[in-house]
Amino acid sequence: MRILALAPLALLLPVAAQAQEKPDPARLKADVEKLVSFGTRHTLSDPDNPTRGIGAARRWFGAELSRIGDQCNCIEVANIARTFTGDRAPNGVQIVDVLGFQAGTDPKRVVIVMGHIDSRVTDVMNATSDAPGANDDGSGTALVLEAARILSKEKFRATIVYAALSGEEQGLYGGQLLAETAKERGWTVTAVLNNDIVGNTVGTNGQKVADRVRIFSETFGENDEPKALKGLRADGGEDDGPSRALAKAIDQVAGTIPAGLDAFLVRRPDRFGRGGDHTPFLKLGYPAVRFSVGVENYDAQHQDLVPGKGDTVDKMDFPYLAKVTALNVATIRRLASAPAAPDKVTIGGALAADTSVKWSAVPGAVKYRIHWRRADAQNWTGQRDVTGTETSLKGVVVDDSFVGVSAIGADGSESLVTFGRR
Repeated sequence: MRILALAPLALLLPVAAQAQEKPDPARLKADVEKLVSFGTRHTLSDPDNPTRGIGAARRWFGAELSRIGDQCNCIEVANIARTFTGDRAPNGVQIVDVLGFQAGTDPKRVVIVMGHIDSRVTDVMNATSDAPGANDDGSGTALVLEAARILSKEKFRATIVYAALSGEEQGLYGGQLLAETAKERGWTVTAVLNNDIVGNTVGTNGQKVADRVRIFSETFGENDEPKALKGLRADGGEDDGPSRALAKAIDQVAGTIPAGLDAFLVRRPDRFGRGGDHTPFLKLGYPAVRFSVGVENYDAQHQDLVPGKGDTVDKMDFPYLAKVTALNVATIRRLASAPAAPDKVTIGGALAADTSVKWSAVPGAVKYRIHWRRADAQNWTGQRDVTGTETSLKGVVVDDSFVGVSAIGADGSESLVTFGRR
């Protein structure tokens, strides 16, 4: 097992893409078909079989990332692994995540894009029957590879981590492994984009939804201390935590993509009563969201291959998957090009007609963008660019307004917005 230290491979400067390549639906389909060809990718399947099972699928994914890396001399591939035991892995199983690192000038700051490579049928313990997992989650895994193909042609400030995770169906083990690795290695995690079930447009009841993708984000951190929650509630920051700020940034990016998708922001961590590999990142306080289709086909999830059911390629919409990929790529491009978000923003103005704003300096920022909105609005409505690390918003009454600050790089790239608090 090898974990990279993330030293810069070369001097990489953030630059705007000159010719931004679009995701290719045919290439995405070929990748999903290849993943399906491994028969099953169940986490408990034979990891050593050369052509069938999760081991063969992981080796193929790693080889594809290496091939992309060889073309640009900019991506290094490494596996991380640990044995997990639980209700769905009673005898223990080695969980392996396959990672590709595209190092930036700030190698410890990372943007992670990921999907899970494992699949299953109705019986979660059935490791031998064919489990094609085309949409769940061949779609997310193929998206990660396509993002690497496109973004490897560009250079960024932050390091991009391309990840295929194992063990999602057995207990979110791959997400836990990567989240804990991030903490152990001291990475500054700017964003985690989890793509899980992102390739269909026809739902269980025949409804077609091809114009939007759902972005799930939480407000309070699952492990936030009661004192922190009390302060957040008092300051009115319920809709502006790091993950919610990430979701709003994705929504903003979506509005810039011609003929793209509407980012439907769902204000809960995941689908009702369910979870995904971003959940372990949320537990550690990292900004993380889940991308998922606008409408789900439950007959094509976790199903045995019987007539009318099963997670097969024919139920997918690859032009739609290309649009979800494009939104991921554009979001990564923005956040990996930008400086980090300000670590802390402090506001004042009680018993005053103006609001004072102070924030911590951010390395690489050439200016800062002050955002504000009325307290009954969800999205920022006003903004002002300033240099320095403090300003006063004349006529903005703090009682009635929310304020945040983002950092701007020399190329105009903008970080996430940090919510202003006392």
